[in-house]
Amino acid sequence: MTNQNLIKYIYGIADNALILGQRISELCGHGPTLETDIAMTNIALDLLGQTRSYYQYIAELSKEDITEDDVAFLRKEREYLNVLLVEQPNTDFAHVITRQYFFDEFHFRFLEQLQESQNVNLQAIAKKSIKEVAYHRQFSRDWVKRLGDGTEVSHEKIQLAVSNLWPYTNELFMTTNDDVAAINSNHGIDVSGLKNDYFNQVAEVLNEATLKIPDLDFFQKGGKKGIHTEHMGFILSDLQYMQRTYPNMKW
Repeated sequence: MTNQNLIKYIYGIADNALILGQRISELCGHGPTLETDIAMTNIALDLLGQTRSYYQYIAELSKEDITEDDVAFLRKEREYLNVLLVEQPNTDFAHVITRQYFFDEFHFRFLEQLQESQNVNLQAIAKKSIKEVAYHRQFSRDWVKRLGDGTEVSHEKIQLAVSNLWPYTNELFMTTNDDVAAINSNHGIDVSGLKNDYFNQVAEVLNEATLKIPDLDFFQKGGKKGIHTEHMGFILSDLQYMQRTYPNMKW
């Protein structure tokens, strides 16, 4: 595995946390209750903290003189390798929770396996992050059940969210050439091996929430190769605004 393979592999992990953290941070001050608002804000901070650890490692690996801020703010859209799921918009609270839950079930399983990586840096990040992600998963899982098995209105809204976001779940388990290189060198995780357990657990939770899984043969993909939805450009325009407007600014 080349150094560039490893860097792109880490981008695939870190960009998920960055973009989802950015999405959730848009909701700060807009939660349905004060407690939920604070919880969501803390989840966003957790994800951005994890992102920093990954990006700091990328800066160390890079042959260029770059910092974690350069990695976060100065790349173009096609250079971000996050899955399409995490860039989906905050349509309503049901969509926010469903998006979060679909990612959390994957993220927890991924970090469990990443703790066994032979890359000591990735192993350390995984061991530190998994405690946070365990909470994220419990939070989103509880809300899925609460909304699904709640009122007629809450059930209808979250069923719509499940139907709209389900097509983006399968991409979580696709592998790129850089993923394969990381797997073969025992630095990375074969996410395809997490797929059956993931969908079985999600089906169990959705069934308990009285929600139906869409019957689909086609799933969306492209984010892992830098091909994003129309939402990604708007996310980056907000995320990168200060750095682009005041280049080389130091805090």
